[in-house]
Amino acid sequence: MAIFKMIEENQAEGKVKEVFEDIKNSRGITEIPNFWKMLANDSNELERSWNSLKQVMRKGALDPITKELIYVAVSITNSCEYCTKSHSYAAKKKGATDEMLKEMIAVVGLANKNNKLVDAYQVEVDEIYK
Repeated sequence: MAIFKMIEENQAEGKVKEVFEDIKNSRGITEIPNFWKMLANDSNELERSWNSLKQVMRKGALDPITKELIYVAVSITNSCEYCTKSHSYAAKKKGATDEMLKEMIAVVGLANKNNKLVDAYQVEVDEIYK
């Protein structure tokens, strides 16, 4: 059960309403996702998080699909169902295929397993990697 109630679009005022409009216009969507509705309980956090997402997830040295796949990988590792589903959807919308998602999931599983083995065996870092 959520700690706060979501701020629905028809309840949005001021900064929240402005950010909601920017989200819809930037993403080409008609409804505000629940994540943003929940963050709207703190208009400063909503604005800060939205601006950060826009800046980091735009095309740069990494293409938008790669960024979304990284986001999904971290979300899987952090067990965030909402983020895993929403960013898998976003990755597909940007052109990721099911094969790309399956391969990324395989890499996540392998990396998590091997990370735990390294921790368990207390493997020292090779000189060449330092």
